[in-house]
Amino acid sequence: MELPPEVQQMLDSLQPQRGTVEIAAADATLDLGDQYDFYAADDARTILVNLWGNHPDEATGVLGLVMPAGASPLSDAWGAVVTYEATGFVSDEDAADADYNELMDAMREGSVELNEERRAQGYPGVDILGWAQSPAYDAGTHSVIWARELDFDDTDVNTLNYDLRTLGRSGVLSINLISSMPNLAEIQTAANDFASHAAFNPGARYSDYQEGDPRAGYGIAGLVAGGAGLAVAKKAGVLAVLLKFIKPILLGAVVLFGAFAGRIKRFFVGEEPHEEYYEEDYAADGYAEQPMAYEGAVPAGIEQEPEPPRA
Repeated sequence: MELPPEVQQMLDSLQPQRGTVEIAAADATLDLGDQYDFYAADDARTILVNLWGNHPDEATGVLGLVMPAGASPLSDAWGAVVTYEATGFVSDEDAADADYNELMDAMREGSVELNEERRAQGYPGVDILGWAQSPAYDAGTHSVIWARELDFDDTDVNTLNYDLRTLGRSGVLSINLISSMPNLAEIQTAANDFASHAAFNPGARYSDYQEGDPRAGYGIAGLVAGGAGLAVAKKAGVLAVLLKFIKPILLGAVVLFGAFAGRIKRFFVGEEPHEEYYEEDYAADGYAEQPMAYEGAVPAGIEQEPEPPRA
């Protein structure tokens, strides 16, 4: 299929990297070998906003994007968004004792109210079915991996949300993969690869922690719950957790969360909600020369949801 010239131009402008990649903003390194392509922040923004149709705000803070080597951003291959949260030091003392089944029950219970509101306003509900992989902490790499299975009302194939967090002295390096459940084995392999090849640099490593360094105030269970602990998971539900800590870029935040995105985000970080973003807004924000997202381009086999009605 022949692509529109402006889309082909964007694809040709991308500069994927392989091998060892420095994540300067996190003082960390990814050793990707020749199995994966890494797109730096500017290229990641082009893919997320212009090719995949996400709100520009949702690319803020993205440090890079990883895809299988040679995969086109317009293919159904998975993508992994790389971010960094300066949370302070996250203690792993609770890793062995955390009750993740209880945590899952609380998150599922908390999502019910938000789903009712979403459906009432014409948006598809998102039910969390359970762990696709229960949280597992690796004390050797100071990383925790978990995966959730999500069921959208208007899709036949369940969504896979896979998370990897690598702990450092002052924060957490996050690699988030969104795909579909049939790709579980492939995504699991990639996540485990990243866990063993994502590392903080000397001085920023978990083992470099010194008494008096800033601390996050929660442990591994709190990190899994969304960085704010089980109480917030119970109160706000899994959708709020996903919005704040996964930044559902690969699903399209405006489409996924609709009218609730701003309200939920304010709950966590005290921000005012962004308005719905439409073509006329691009000119005001300096995107006059940027084409809108290529229609039909969705990552990782996720079906495109209808655009919500304009206000």
